[in-house]
Amino acid sequence: MKKLFALLLAVTMTLALGACSSGNTPSSPAGSPAPSAPDPGAKKVTVGIIQLMEHPSLDEIRGAITARLAEKAAENGLAIEVSYQNGQGDTTTINTICQQFVASKVDVIVAIATPAAQGAAAAAQSSGIPVVFSAVTDPVAAGLVESLEAPGGSVTGTSDAIPVEKIFALADELTPGVGSYGLIYNTSEDNSLSVIAQVKAYLDGKQIPYTDGAITSSADVQTSARNLLGKCDAIFAPIDNTVASAMGVLADEAIQAKKPVYVAADSMVADGGLATVGVNYTNLGSQTADMVLKILTGTPAGEIPVEVLRDNAVVINGNTAAAIGVDVSKYGPGDADIISSVA
Repeated sequence: MKKLFALLLAVTMTLALGACSSGNTPSSPAGSPAPSAPDPGAKKVTVGIIQLMEHPSLDEIRGAITARLAEKAAENGLAIEVSYQNGQGDTTTINTICQQFVASKVDVIVAIATPAAQGAAAAAQSSGIPVVFSAVTDPVAAGLVESLEAPGGSVTGTSDAIPVEKIFALADELTPGVGSYGLIYNTSEDNSLSVIAQVKAYLDGKQIPYTDGAITSSADVQTSARNLLGKCDAIFAPIDNTVASAMGVLADEAIQAKKPVYVAADSMVADGGLATVGVNYTNLGSQTADMVLKILTGTPAGEIPVEVLRDNAVVINGNTAAAIGVDVSKYGPGDADIISSVA
């Protein structure tokens, strides 16, 4: 599925999404219908997509967005051109890209992940260009909207807020002997800080001790992981882009220590984490694209409520479970998605 999304993205970088063929298309063979021409009355618009960095979860969202726009453009009377840029995880690069989008007067900026959304909102603030974010855990705390129900301004989007209590309930089922947690996260990611605050409140309420493993870059993940694994029974990682980019390192350290890592994204499970209760990022991307289409057809961004996915799924890494001795045999196809680590 992700290969399909990548293919769709490659096409959208060179063609307007609403077009079905180009003017240079060869004649159709005898007896076969000629390809339909683009609707000359379609409104031509440009959507600028800024993604924090390349990562499976974020890539999945982007692929779903471009696929949905391609699917729905014509019926909305649009010919949509997508301009995609990768922020490389760098704030300066993100700001530069967003300023370029504003200078080129794109019709909508789509920003994937909190730092990208913050950069886009700041750059577009005085331009009136609407911003639609995706995968922002807490858009209010990130300063993007005034409220989820009434965003106001010209910014709205979708949230990948996670059900903290559900993840720890799953942890109690899978590894009931866990008596303490190590919390690994980047202190500069607002989305992580928001989730970690919820986690600490939950653990405090349950009187479960925890140890902070704050990091500032992916290079810190291995050292922090070793420290936490030496002190705690398990590790929890939120939807943290820095941790996710080094998830393989964290998973390897935890497997060597025979201890579980609970995470907040299915891609982090695929990269070696033990389990999560998380959102479907394809659905998140599709919903984000639907918001973009509403804006392109006349609805002000500030009048579109922020959408939070409530349909969560249990995802367990079978290889990791076997490696650390966790029995997942009781989970059938209807209970959880048992996957294998990415090679």
